[in-house]
Amino acid sequence: MTADYPRIRRVGLAGLLVQFGEGMSEPANRAAIAFRAAVEAQHWPEVWETSTSLVSTFVSADLISSAPNALSEKLQGLLEQSDWYAAPLPAGRTLWEIPTLYGTDAAPQLEEAATAAGVTPEQAIHELSSARVRVLTIGFAPGQPYTGELPPHWDIPRQQTLTRSVPSGALVVAIRQLIVFTNASPTGWRHIGQTAFRTFRPTGVEPIALTPGDELSFPSVSQAEYEKICKSDQSGDGGAQRSALP
Repeated sequence: MTADYPRIRRVGLAGLLVQFGEGMSEPANRAAIAFRAAVEAQHWPEVWETSTSLVSTFVSADLISSAPNALSEKLQGLLEQSDWYAAPLPAGRTLWEIPTLYGTDAAPQLEEAATAAGVTPEQAIHELSSARVRVLTIGFAPGQPYTGELPPHWDIPRQQTLTRSVPSGALVVAIRQLIVFTNASPTGWRHIGQTAFRTFRPTGVEPIALTPGDELSFPSVSQAEYEKICKSDQSGDGGAQRSALP
């Protein structure tokens, strides 16, 4: 908590935004996720839904028939009940271990990303495959996770030009974050791994596979193992193992 944060801002007639920081940080992201869960638990009748960005909680509410100041006061009272920057993350989170093919023609920018991070491709694979990252937020495409944070030397910039397209399931890296792409899409992030994991499953019981606060790891597999997973897995999990987090 600082002199400027957290702070509450009105977003037109759509609701209120509770900001926990100006830029991405682990404590601010933790606060946004934990505070959203706390708001949900209140079951306030004027609140329609909630969501989070990297460092903010958005509270969608009926600000026409309900006074914005009254909801703002409720949110301020809830903010004062806890140190949200050190709050435990919500229960019910999942750890996903997603098999990943690094490099090869399937993910051709591994070496370029490794150079930008100041490591060899072999070191890059070791570091990325052993990292455990949090789903910081969902955005850009349905179910698409922004995850992090990686160690500081992975604070590599986006490319100056766009890659015309990476496929669904692509693992890309920039600014200490990893993303698993939902759909084939152009990107300025570097394509360093390929998974068979589907973040959006429109015909499934739970179309959005991941939730902010979930944790992910991307263990390395061979090309033969990856191809076997692609042929055998029809669930969308892409061979991933999942377990409950406390």
